[in-house]
Amino acid sequence: MSDDADGTEEAGDGDTFGVGVRVTESELRVVVRVPSDIDSGWTDPDSFQGMVEEVLWERLDRKETLRVIASTTEPGETTMLGTVTLRPDGTVVDSSLAAPSVGQ
Repeated sequence: MSDDADGTEEAGDGDTFGVGVRVTESELRVVVRVPSDIDSGWTDPDSFQGMVEEVLWERLDRKETLRVIASTTEPGETTMLGTVTLRPDGTVVDSSLAAPSVGQ
């Protein structure tokens, strides 16, 4: 957090999480990459992972995104879909999510 002009503390800019889908032999799994300097306000890993996944599927078509990943990604690989920046209170600060294309 930082101080603004009047000396009061303003809300942090949030933490940026990388988001991808890992392909295994039997499933597609959303993976969240956590920054090493994560805000201490995140007390429950399931909480931020769930929030990141919710933002992901609000912005991308789940069925189409997973279909493309399943048809273009080999087992053992991860297709990165971008980033989501969140504050511990659940506020979405920014996102750079993009669905993969068949030509990727």
